[in-house]
Amino acid sequence: MPQKDPCQKQACAIQKCLQANKYMESLCEEVIRDMRRCCEAQAGNSVCCSGFKDSKPTENKNDT
Repeated sequence: MPQKDPCQKQACAIQKCLQANKYMESLCEEVIRDMRRCCEAQAGNSVCCSGFKDSKPTENKNDT
């Protein structure tokens, strides 16, 4: 049986939050931060992070 993805819980929490808040990311910042932390800790071990790990945190958008 395949191993459970280490960041699946956080990925599901993002989907649940976005659905509950009509896909307004600003209302789900905490669960998105949790996912980002998980992806940093599980570098390369999580399929859920494959499209997430290269994105930059929203708090760094103004740092140009």
